[in-house]
Amino acid sequence: MEEESDTRKINNSFLRDHNYATEADIISTVEFNSTGELLATGDKGGRVVVFQREQESKTQPHRRGEYNVYSTFQSHEPEFDYLKSLEIEEKINKIKWLPQQNAAYFLLSTNDKTVKLWKISERDKRPEGYNLKDEDGRFRDPSTITSLRVPVLQPMDLMVEATARRVFSNAHTYHINSISVNSDLQTFISTDDLRVNLWNLEITDRSFNIVDIKPANMEELTEVITSAEFHPQQCHTFAYSSSKGSIRLCDMRQAALCDKHCKYFEEPEDPSTRSFFSEIISSISDVKFSHNGRYLMTRDYLTVKVWDLQMENKPLETYQVHDYLRGKLCSLYENDCIFDKFECVWNGSDSVIMTGSYNNFFRMFDRNTKRDVTLEASRENSKPRAILKPRKVCVGGKRRKDEISVDSLDFSKKILHTTWHPQENIIAVAATNNLYIFQDKVN
Repeated sequence: MEEESDTRKINNSFLRDHNYATEADIISTVEFNSTGELLATGDKGGRVVVFQREQESKTQPHRRGEYNVYSTFQSHEPEFDYLKSLEIEEKINKIKWLPQQNAAYFLLSTNDKTVKLWKISERDKRPEGYNLKDEDGRFRDPSTITSLRVPVLQPMDLMVEATARRVFSNAHTYHINSISVNSDLQTFISTDDLRVNLWNLEITDRSFNIVDIKPANMEELTEVITSAEFHPQQCHTFAYSSSKGSIRLCDMRQAALCDKHCKYFEEPEDPSTRSFFSEIISSISDVKFSHNGRYLMTRDYLTVKVWDLQMENKPLETYQVHDYLRGKLCSLYENDCIFDKFECVWNGSDSVIMTGSYNNFFRMFDRNTKRDVTLEASRENSKPRAILKPRKVCVGGKRRKDEISVDSLDFSKKILHTTWHPQENIIAVAATNNLYIFQDKVN
């Protein structure tokens, strides 16, 4: 982001906070819908909380950016696989909205094994005046009915209902890491460590396996699938990333089983920097198409890369997220932080990218000016309409007053999940059990 804009005032909503956070309260995914009017979060307790943006009022125009709780529902429950003697967590791994077709909203949510399609709808009227039922719902004796009544709709307090419309299950042996809705609005993919399955939104009892990288002998397994996403415009194209740092672009028109990719993106490794950790830190944790469909963005442990779909041999742009951690990989390996899976997002115009880091820091990179900024989502700066000041990490030598030493970073506070409003400069950042919403200062 531009330096001048770094200290602009930012509207900040501190929406979800528990002083005594339990494991179940930790937010595991955040997602704006296609208009940005709704924002959904999923947590480790299997709950989905949907926030709705406040409508603009003439007296308080600045309140337009605020999001309030619209609906809360239990999406998944803990289950037990008796055949494998495994517990299936209720944690929501991903939420994806379907583009709105009518007055109701639809979203897909998934845990490790099961994808569900939820309908969120409003009800502000109730029917009254049934012929065969009393007002309390009991059936009447037909012989007592002497005249016919025409039922009428009476106004009532607004109710927001969430109902599970479809359950897509029993198709994944391994844990689901991502789901993606196709631009044809009829199909979606669900991805686990070794397979990608294609579903029709209307059909729950069968799916088509379109990628299967499971070797005949599991001892020969060298990589796993980490994420997959459909192209935003071409309904036959999707990409999936691997733990070896490569991305494969597949075309469903070529074959029913897309084991042979049509494009393969990988950056050659520099032999001089090879170490024990090279393979771990090159594993891609997230892959995202740009809104215009021309670029792919990938996030590995230390960097964000932007790839041009026409250039497979190297990334177009590489941004260092927290290069100061390169010397700390040994301790990050010991405390398992090196396996953290950070997500990355584009802004609405594909000109700025955002991803998370440790110490509740998140990073923004302006692709045009090549400037970047580190911001912090924390309780200290969580007062509404507070100014977000850029943060800097000091690696060695003398530390300035406003800098933080790399040795004092808190690795338990991490921002893995972020999302950007599709049209405006509004971002949502999940920091453990707290959801922060930041907005560019408008007035």
